[in-house]
Amino acid sequence: MQSKTNNHIVQGVLLAITATLLWSGNFIIARKVSSAISPISLAFYRWACASVVLFPFAYKYLIAELNHVKANWKILSLIALTGIALFNTFVYIAGHNTTAINMALIGTTSSPIFATVMAVLFLKERLGFYRIIGMIICIVGIVLLISKGSWDTLLSFKFSSGDTWILAGAFAFAVYNILVRKKPTHISALSFLLIIFIMGTLMLFPFFILEQTMVKNTVQWSSSLIGSILYLGIGTSVLAFWCWNLAISKLGAGRTVLFGNLIPIFSTLEAILILGETITPIHLYSGILVIAGLIIANFTFKTK
Repeated sequence: MQSKTNNHIVQGVLLAITATLLWSGNFIIARKVSSAISPISLAFYRWACASVVLFPFAYKYLIAELNHVKANWKILSLIALTGIALFNTFVYIAGHNTTAINMALIGTTSSPIFATVMAVLFLKERLGFYRIIGMIICIVGIVLLISKGSWDTLLSFKFSSGDTWILAGAFAFAVYNILVRKKPTHISALSFLLIIFIMGTLMLFPFFILEQTMVKNTVQWSSSLIGSILYLGIGTSVLAFWCWNLAISKLGAGRTVLFGNLIPIFSTLEAILILGETITPIHLYSGILVIAGLIIANFTFKTK
């Protein structure tokens, strides 16, 4: 039994790491294409692409499980609303209205806290000593990375309208992580992803149409933009969400969400490799703290 539990933990950790690695590219792409496409259009095309890509693989399962989908449409709608329609849309809007430091600081530190508190309150998950210590160490590592070790940077932090959007996005993703635990057992992973992708796309559609009628030149199409949307639709949507949901089923919502702290670490590495930015000691110290926090929270945490 203990060996089986350990295997579940290892599998959950690997799945969560894979998801965060894929998601980390989301922020680089969002910055890269911000001048070529509006936030709502980017979110709509991303999820429409994800729905189309996943459909051939999942539609048979969805048809077979349609009665279960209809019976659970309320919880599925809430999951689609928070994780698909709201979360990334809020992040994309925030990217047009606030700085990168604010986005990273608010998003990566607040979402795990939201999710952990809600997991304790609503799912009755046990919040042990090591979980708390691990979460604190992760937060310290992220703050160190974002502040670059400077108190002046943190003291000059200002809360703007864009910060409100990223805070709302972090809360939406935390709620999503809690709701995913309530996924109906009779609905397979592929059916679940397809239906929430489709529902999320449909929720965005009215706002997408409204944006098209009110704003001119919302999209400046290019091969680079098309490639970016394909990456978002396939990599950060289909593959990442599938891995993340499986990780939640193996680790629990409160523990899985801590792995979101790896996203800025991976984003930094990608910026170094893709954008040619240089690595500093702060990057190394921050990465060590975040990884140490994750190990403490997930491997030292004991359950009965």
